[in-house]
Amino acid sequence: MLAFDYRNCLSEAVKQHGVSPDDLAGALRRYPEVHKTVVLKARNPELPLGFIRLPFDREGLPDILALARRTRNRFDTFVVAGIGGSALGNLALQGALRDRYWNLRSLKERGGRPRLFVLDNIDPESMKSFLETVDLRRTMINVISKAGTTAECLAVFFVIWQKLQKAVGAKKARSHVVLTTDKEKGFLRELANEGFCEESFVIPRNVGGRFSVLSPVGLVSAACSGINVRALLDGAQEAAERFRVQDEAVSSEPSPAYLFAALNWLLYRQGKTMCVMMPYADALYGMADWFRQLWAESLGKEKDNAGNIVNVGPTPIKALGATDQHSQVQLYREGPNDKVVVFLSVEKYRAAVRIPPFKGHYLSGHTLNELIRAEERATRVALTRSQRPNMTIRFPRIDERSVGEFIFMMELATAYAGELFNINAFNQPGVELAKNYTYALLGRDGYQNYLEELNAFPE
Repeated sequence: MLAFDYRNCLSEAVKQHGVSPDDLAGALRRYPEVHKTVVLKARNPELPLGFIRLPFDREGLPDILALARRTRNRFDTFVVAGIGGSALGNLALQGALRDRYWNLRSLKERGGRPRLFVLDNIDPESMKSFLETVDLRRTMINVISKAGTTAECLAVFFVIWQKLQKAVGAKKARSHVVLTTDKEKGFLRELANEGFCEESFVIPRNVGGRFSVLSPVGLVSAACSGINVRALLDGAQEAAERFRVQDEAVSSEPSPAYLFAALNWLLYRQGKTMCVMMPYADALYGMADWFRQLWAESLGKEKDNAGNIVNVGPTPIKALGATDQHSQVQLYREGPNDKVVVFLSVEKYRAAVRIPPFKGHYLSGHTLNELIRAEERATRVALTRSQRPNMTIRFPRIDERSVGEFIFMMELATAYAGELFNINAFNQPGVELAKNYTYALLGRDGYQNYLEELNAFPE
């Protein structure tokens, strides 16, 4: 299990910049009420809390594993065309659970599994470079869009589809495509029904994009690259059972998910409006990036549940230890005391590298493992000594179970935080206006009325 240490967020550790015993006790008294609210909402299929059921729902898993078997030794490259929640989870899983240089390994070294590329932007230079790098004859593309209409995903698909047809022929090109979208509606579902893909997968309607990594959105690419997705779901399910998400009533002893949410909420009210997630492992950096969207898009809201203007939301920041000790920690220690730092710590790395003797240097005879642990501990203590609140989530090791547990813990913490902030953590109205302006600029039917409004502002 992951371990959660929040002592350095308390006033006894960081004085007036920490959470007082009375404030913490008050937040903990709300745990049964907040938990019950989240559980009851999750039981309503019309509300977007379906992520709570994903670790238990294995109905589509056999089809995902069957696709992974078919792609093995058949395709050299697996491409995800997605953006936001349709991309970040894929990147996070690949970064955490595959070799960092996986794409540079030979097919034999990868056990016949394909390389993974996630095309999560529409930069034309990047697209040109990608098309010049891969052999589309041995490439499968997984287009992911819940609505089936996401402009960026469709644009990437249209570009690759044209090239695919030229490379392998129009008929065979369909065997290179997998679509992941809504079960019944949307442009991608229409394509799937017309046979434009080898296979299609369903994103549950009550699961939002940023909460979808444990659905086919993240599991398809993970399985195809050889990640043990059963163990990933097992880790998430064990966390869900431990956090009692199937029970309305809980004891007054809070779960780590609730503690994480409550401490961040309390510290936000004390002016700690930024949350820095800082893993001390390259493999977990993608998880910090995934968390950044989860926290920002869920908790950054103009209005509360009563419709009042509140403009609330902690700003998530990603950092990497030890790299960002040399770029950001100066600010965190001596700049404005407006942040809480979340360390992601690893007890046992998957490799050990010894530093060889060199002219009697003090580093000789130590290991990189010892050095990175020392730097993590030193940074934690330095922040605490400067009265900068921080907390630590410890991974026993980075594997499928621990990553599954972490994902579920952060998703549930986000749901709890939404209740504490009294906002809807499952919508994203702030991104819709820019989408509508984009549609208007590109001539999409039904959006012409946005052009006049848009043109009133300078380009």
